[in-house]
Amino acid sequence: MKIKNAVIAISLVTSSVVMGLGASSAYADWPTKDIHLVVPYSAGGNTDVLSRQVADLLQKELDVNIIVENRPGAGSTVATGRLARGGRDADHTILMASPGHVIGASIYPNLPYDAVNDFKFIEKLLDAPNIMVVPSSSPYNTVAEFITAAKSKPMTFSHPGVGSSIHMSGELFKTLTKTKLTAVPFPGSGAALPALLSGDVDVSFENASTVLPHIQSGGLKALAVTSKTRFKALPDVPTVIETEGYDLGGFVTTVWNGVIAGNGFPDEGVEVLQAALQRVKERKEFTEFIDKMGAEKSSVSGEDFKSFIASEVERWKMVAEEAGVRQN
Repeated sequence: MKIKNAVIAISLVTSSVVMGLGASSAYADWPTKDIHLVVPYSAGGNTDVLSRQVADLLQKELDVNIIVENRPGAGSTVATGRLARGGRDADHTILMASPGHVIGASIYPNLPYDAVNDFKFIEKLLDAPNIMVVPSSSPYNTVAEFITAAKSKPMTFSHPGVGSSIHMSGELFKTLTKTKLTAVPFPGSGAALPALLSGDVDVSFENASTVLPHIQSGGLKALAVTSKTRFKALPDVPTVIETEGYDLGGFVTTVWNGVIAGNGFPDEGVEVLQAALQRVKERKEFTEFIDKMGAEKSSVSGEDFKSFIASEVERWKMVAEEAGVRQN
C-alpha cells in the first residue's frame, strides 16, 4: 500500500508540474496570431494617425500583422468598455489610450469598468502640450492680461466636444483663475478653428498639432503652452505656470497616448510589447513623426503608467465636479 500511495503521490506531483508548465508556457511564443490595435475614435484624428504609424513600426519589430480597428463612441468609453470585457482575441487585443481614458472616468458616472484596475498599462508613448491661443486681433498678449480681462467681463472658449482634453483644459483654467469663461462646443476641432480664427470666441486650449501652423502664419497668437516645460517648437512662448501674479502651478495638461490592454491579456504579451514599443520609440521614423505632431517621447511604462492614470483620474474628477460636467 505504501508503494502504491507513493506512486500515486509522485503521479499527482508530476501532473501538477506538467499543468503548471503548460499554464506558464501557454504564451511563451507570444504573439501567436495577429494583434488587434483598437483606436477608440474615428479615422483621421491624431490618435488614429498615430496608431497607424505605431502599428506599421510594431509590425516590423514583431514580424506579425497589426490590425488597426476604429471603434468610436462616447469619448472613447465604448471601445474601452469592450476591451475591459475581454472576449474573443482578448489575449491579442490592445488599445491606444489617450486623455479620454481618464476624463471619461471623470464625467461618465456609470461606466461598466474601472479605469485603473480593469486594465494592464503597457507603454506610454508620448506627451504633447495644448496651446492657449487667441485670435491675432485679440488685444491680449499675455496670460495675465487675459485673466484680468476675463475676471471683469464674460468671455468664451471653444472646444471640439464635451470631455475632450481641450474642453477640460479650459474648465481647469476657469476654475484656477476664477474667471467668467463660458465653454462653446463645436463638433470637432475642424469646426472650432474657424470660430477662433475669426474672433467669434476669445480663446482656446487647442492641440499643438492643430494650431501650430496658424501660429506660425500669424493667424493666431500663442499666449502660453500647457505643459510643465516650454515647447521646443515655440521656445519663446512661456508655460501657463510661468504666469506672474497668479498661482497656476496646478495647470499642467498634456495630450498623451499609450498602449493598454484588458486584464485578460497575458503577462508575457505585456513584456514582449513593452520591449518592442521601446524599440519603436527609438526608431528614426517614430522620432520624425512625433516631431511633426509637436510631441515628445515618454519614458513611462508598466506600474508607473498605471500610477499616472490613477492620479489623472482623481484630478479630472475634481475638475469635472467643480465645472459641473457630467454625461449620461
